[in-house]
Amino acid sequence: MSTRHVLLGLLASGPRHGYDLKRRHDERFPQARPLAYAQVYTTLQRLVRDGLVEVEGTDSDGGPERTLYRTTAAGRGELLGWAGEITPPAPHVANEIFAKVVVSILVADQGADPAAHLLAQRAAHMTRMRELTAVKSDSGADLTTVLSADYALAHLDADLRWMTTTAARLTTLTAEVTAA
Repeated sequence: MSTRHVLLGLLASGPRHGYDLKRRHDERFPQARPLAYAQVYTTLQRLVRDGLVEVEGTDSDGGPERTLYRTTAAGRGELLGWAGEITPPAPHVANEIFAKVVVSILVADQGADPAAHLLAQRAAHMTRMRELTAVKSDSGADLTTVLSADYALAHLDADLRWMTTTAARLTTLTAEVTAA
């Protein structure tokens, strides 16, 4: 996910300060990794440097002084261009689970067990799926939360199907990996 574009999108409705942007990000993207304040402010500095955002002023609202940022015309153009781009499917999928299975095969003589790893990973995925199902089933869950949980659940389900297929082919995979 492009933090720079997400922040531009959050600024599209009007000027905001960094603290508010971080809070809104974490609300709008509940299943994403929360943004660190340092990441927000570093990204805002780059957006200002690039002419996509400008400082509107400061306010204190009874607390510490905060800088207000707003999107420029160039920033709106950048945001609309990015939002309209089709996200290409990843040409190479980095699959840490697969890497661990192969490495477990390579070091099986040292105690690693690829089948046990797949079972343990499956259990971890199932636990996370139950958590996400509870989150999206909560009567107070908003649509953003539900859709975000659905997206994560679909990916976890694909991982589970892959783990089942890999476990069924583990003998053949082991033969191929150890033959090389």
